[in-house]
Amino acid sequence: MAISNINQLLIRNLEAFAATRPLLVNIADDGFIAQYLVQHNVTQLDSYHSNYAEYQAAKRIVNPRIKSHFCVEYQAKNQHDMAIIHFPKSKAEFSFTLAMLAQSMAKDATIIIVGENKGGIKSAEKLSSEYLEFCHKVDSARHCLMYVGKFKASLPHFDLQQFYKYYSIKVQEKQLKIAALPGVFSQNALDTGTEVLLAHLPKNMSGKVLDFGCGAGVISAYIATVYPETKLSLVDVSALALHSAQTTLTLNQLTGEYIASDSLSNVQERYNFVISNPPFHQGVKTHYAATEHFLAQIKQNLHKNSCVTIVANSFLKYAPIMEQAIGKTQTLAIEKGFAIYQCELNNKIEKNN
Repeated sequence: MAISNINQLLIRNLEAFAATRPLLVNIADDGFIAQYLVQHNVTQLDSYHSNYAEYQAAKRIVNPRIKSHFCVEYQAKNQHDMAIIHFPKSKAEFSFTLAMLAQSMAKDATIIIVGENKGGIKSAEKLSSEYLEFCHKVDSARHCLMYVGKFKASLPHFDLQQFYKYYSIKVQEKQLKIAALPGVFSQNALDTGTEVLLAHLPKNMSGKVLDFGCGAGVISAYIATVYPETKLSLVDVSALALHSAQTTLTLNQLTGEYIASDSLSNVQERYNFVISNPPFHQGVKTHYAATEHFLAQIKQNLHKNSCVTIVANSFLKYAPIMEQAIGKTQTLAIEKGFAIYQCELNNKIEKNN
């Protein structure tokens, strides 16, 4: 596996990262963690991830000196004397991360922040001013920057609820309340792709429904409101998204099953309907692999009379993948720059048009 630019920058500073109990925050493992443990051979390392795929990769490291964590809110049992943070794609998520970590850090702990130039890292100093006494650039390489900082004393106790954004939407005469944490897709408003998808859902949905890449739970909340007899499974790779989706459904007096999964890795059941506004961005780069893998593998989780409906930017050619992997696929609509693709295994599903 090629070592990422961010981790190359970290590796060249390994000697400076001496700590007794450091915390890695959303640092993807491609060899850096192993090198860190060799360089600092008495360190007890914790690796926290809000991304389930990265968490699984860290868990595969066989070393008793590392503990991996996947959750929406990290809380340390023993305070850390250093944190190395991957600057997230969402600037609001950066503030969320700093606020969350403050209570888990020892006094005078060193805070390292790394990220790609085009990923927003240049705003780290300004964005961290509420939480850090200082935030200074200390190195740059491979189109990436590294900052060092220190937490202010006596920061407020972290309250997850204060970072939620709430808004209401009205879809096909149905009023829904939406809740989303920073970094979750459509945190501030209903996105156009989902709006188009909800107007072209299959009619008379029943049985088990899989919402792949559930985000804040908008799709599932609408389906459960219109078709209350359905049994919903909401899947996402993000701990923040899953917590948001659960909050959204609770706000609307709805329930579902919430599955953290790297694509379909933890999806075990078969479904009557699969609905998705699948992600095609990872970090700051366009990334299709997760969606293409989902479409290529989803047939194993379908009943014989199932229906798969997705929305995608119209320039993304997912229809041929669905045709080959699942079955005959039709384009239901192309609206506002988005296409609705549907594959019906029995070709008898009635649509809402």
